[in-house]
Amino acid sequence: MSERCLTDGSPVTADHREINPETGMQKGYVVLTAEERAKGFVRPVRRSYLHVGTPDKKGCGALTTMAQSIAETYARKPDFYDGTFCVGCRTHLPLDEFVWDGTDERVGT
Repeated sequence: MSERCLTDGSPVTADHREINPETGMQKGYVVLTAEERAKGFVRPVRRSYLHVGTPDKKGCGALTTMAQSIAETYARKPDFYDGTFCVGCRTHLPLDEFVWDGTDERVGT
């Protein structure tokens, strides 16, 4: 049995990365299954992050809030993703451009 599914609990599909041109978001997002997430978290469950950028690239400053299942996937396995979505830029960017809301901790660490 796979430990991964889409946010709605359905199986991962080949086309889940297709981008909706109106929103910039993917058709579906992969998360750890509810059973895998229920094993416990190694980090706090945080639902929002800020686009702060890097020393070489300024971020837009937007606050993005994600689905609970995505937040729990980050909390269970912080290195599960290598990028995330910014609602301000309407695109996916590397994790090192974001910090968890209210902290200076980089997303994915």
